[in-house]
Amino acid sequence: MPGNSFGKVFRITTWGESHGLALGVVLDGCPAGLPLSEKDIQPELDRRRPGQSKITTQRKEADKVKILSGVFDGKTTGTPISMIVENTDAISKSYEDIKDTYRPGHADYTYDEKYGFRDYRGGGRSSNRETVGRVAAAAVAKKILSNEGIITTGYVKQIGNIIAEKFDFDEIENNAVRCPDKDKAEDMFDLIDQVRREGDSIGGVVEVVTKGLPSGLGDPVFNKLDADLAGALMSLGGIRGFEAGMGFAVAEKKGSEANDLMYKKDDGSLGFKTNNAGGMLGGISNGEDLVVRIAIKPTSSISKTQNTVDKDGNPKELVVKGRHDPCLCPRAVPIAEAMVNLVLVDHLMLAKISKI
Repeated sequence: MPGNSFGKVFRITTWGESHGLALGVVLDGCPAGLPLSEKDIQPELDRRRPGQSKITTQRKEADKVKILSGVFDGKTTGTPISMIVENTDAISKSYEDIKDTYRPGHADYTYDEKYGFRDYRGGGRSSNRETVGRVAAAAVAKKILSNEGIITTGYVKQIGNIIAEKFDFDEIENNAVRCPDKDKAEDMFDLIDQVRREGDSIGGVVEVVTKGLPSGLGDPVFNKLDADLAGALMSLGGIRGFEAGMGFAVAEKKGSEANDLMYKKDDGSLGFKTNNAGGMLGGISNGEDLVVRIAIKPTSSISKTQNTVDKDGNPKELVVKGRHDPCLCPRAVPIAEAMVNLVLVDHLMLAKISKI
């Protein structure tokens, strides 16, 4: 089946291409009566839009959202919510010279193999610009979750070999890198700017933390919360790894070091002394902070000369033109938050259904 839809109860279908007329999303399953307007959606799109600083792509898109359906008198009606964002600064001629050439690290070859035809303008549907629709829909999910006291915060934890050591959430939106460590943010910015000037790119790690999540979300065995989170985040372009809690570090630990021991709190409730599991046990939330992270590859589009082939196998020297992020991580933060929130609101609704 086509892979353009996501979610079981709170279900979205995104549409549009990087250099098409517009992109958007159709959201089904949103409860009626939720106060909603473009003002609730726009701030999240502003966080992911291009052209935010010299270390992001210089494509200038306002990404102004328009709600086409599903809202009346400022409230959701319970019917599908359709939203659109127009493309206004696409420069497709940058791709004319390489329309038959396979760009290293991109989906050009695999799209041709699967469909026998592809939109070469900016990667078409495989471009991360597709995430406009995800972020717009997730703004609605964020509002529903916040009403339940559930708050999701993402940030850049690592760029190259520079790793954040302090975690001041108030600092995240105060720097261009979206790092919670002010000192490390400056080092990260300098590194990204350096590789940008060299015509290269750099990868990193984005971490997402959710506070206020109740226990009991997630369904064994194939709808585990961590499995759905992994699928959601790995569906983003450029993601090469997913971790929950301690993640791959458990490979060097003993059980006595990795287990989260339980205790009885002063108020009589049960809790955990540590959170190595990242807020999930058996694929079900345990009431602790949800902690997940993703490894993001260096941007494939770089201006350094690379050797490749065209669709007939002829050798080519390629210099990718156009405007691209030298590091995907800063703009990936709101997108990663969006996917986490889409999963969480879906599981929250599934849990409520299961108790009826």
